[in-house]
Amino acid sequence: MQTETKRPETLFPIRYLLVAWLLVLSAVAYLDRTNLSVAGIEITRDFGISNTRLGWLQSAFLIGYAGFQIPAGVLARRFGPRLVLVVGGLWWGLFTALTAVISPHAGQALLLLILVRFGLGAGEATMYPATSQFVERWFPVKERGKANGIIFAGVGLGSGISQPLVAAIILHYGWHASFWFSAAIGTLAGIVWYLLARDTPEQHPWVGDGERALIVAERRLSAAKADDPATYGKHRIPWSSVLRSRGILAMTLAYFSYGYVAWIFFAWMYIYMATVRGLNLKSSAIYASFPFIAMTVGCFSGGVVSDWITARFGLRKGRCLLPAVALSSTAILLLIGSRAHDARVAALILALGAGVLYLAQSSFFAVSADIAGEYTGVVSGIVNMGGQIGGACTASLTPLIAKYFGWEMSFLAAAALCLCGGLVWLTVDPTRQMIPIVPVATTIDTPA
Repeated sequence: MQTETKRPETLFPIRYLLVAWLLVLSAVAYLDRTNLSVAGIEITRDFGISNTRLGWLQSAFLIGYAGFQIPAGVLARRFGPRLVLVVGGLWWGLFTALTAVISPHAGQALLLLILVRFGLGAGEATMYPATSQFVERWFPVKERGKANGIIFAGVGLGSGISQPLVAAIILHYGWHASFWFSAAIGTLAGIVWYLLARDTPEQHPWVGDGERALIVAERRLSAAKADDPATYGKHRIPWSSVLRSRGILAMTLAYFSYGYVAWIFFAWMYIYMATVRGLNLKSSAIYASFPFIAMTVGCFSGGVVSDWITARFGLRKGRCLLPAVALSSTAILLLIGSRAHDARVAALILALGAGVLYLAQSSFFAVSADIAGEYTGVVSGIVNMGGQIGGACTASLTPLIAKYFGWEMSFLAAAALCLCGGLVWLTVDPTRQMIPIVPVATTIDTPA
């Protein structure tokens, strides 16, 4: 039953307040996952394991993360991003803390670490399917690139902060303390999200009538009547359409290459600067943070540029041309940076490559919303799964390639995949809807 409730406008759009906190959650998620790369040198020494086995821990996280992407998307659609993300935040906090609890002297200590990292990955799998579902519900099409850019700026922010911050904590208090710190921050961030957020603008008491009308005007229902918005998010998932979509397959393959390259920075940049380029702990932390600063700038800039191109030249050019150029350019910068003789020059060029790579980030998730409508959480989960499988491959393959063929060959393999990912983007068409859609004509008030 429709009700008329007048709500005044706020000075600042509520959707941007909420997406700003999703940036914080995104940063915390990457703080939780990348602290292992900084603590890796200490952990390998305490547990008596090699870099290859440290790579197993990175891969265990990513296998759990990739394996639970689709279930996370289904949960985000069924229960909403508000509940899914608070449960996820509490889960991250628990499993991050468990990492610090395991003793090097425990029986099967390495296996226990692998299981804990897998569990952390499974919990963090909720993050981006849920945020994608949030963006689809809360943002009009013309703002989705920017919204996703803000959220994914947290990737670089969290990873960049983690390098010097975790290094400082380790120097003063030991590596265990860095995991306790991350656990506490993750738990707090999840609770704040639950207090601030609602699943839809119709439910949020702070959203004014004008902002709500702007958002809902472009929301789409799939396979439903235009006059039945109460069924939004409650239709059966059309798995056959999802799995047969060439656009989804192309984005998943492109994101595989993207994830492979990104995780060289997340898993190995700090160790690369310290052990290969010969920098000390403090210098390695500083220079290893440069790619993540560049990622933060690249994420936000990419989202803004994508929306700008879309508004002037159409959806396909705005969403697809930018990532195609970004991934291809990153391939070139990886080759140049890995061959630079000076460690600081190499760090700067590789950081530039990371920033250019992340110009493409928002397009993956904006296009998921463009083609999937209310099934965005599921589709973005599939795409993200591809990226994390790529990350799991690089976490284990990079040290193996470096061991037998050298680090330059590790970067060459990444560059080749990056170039392929850029070419694949040219086959994606965000104007081709996955399933028939109709616009939502009316809304209902369900304040909470």
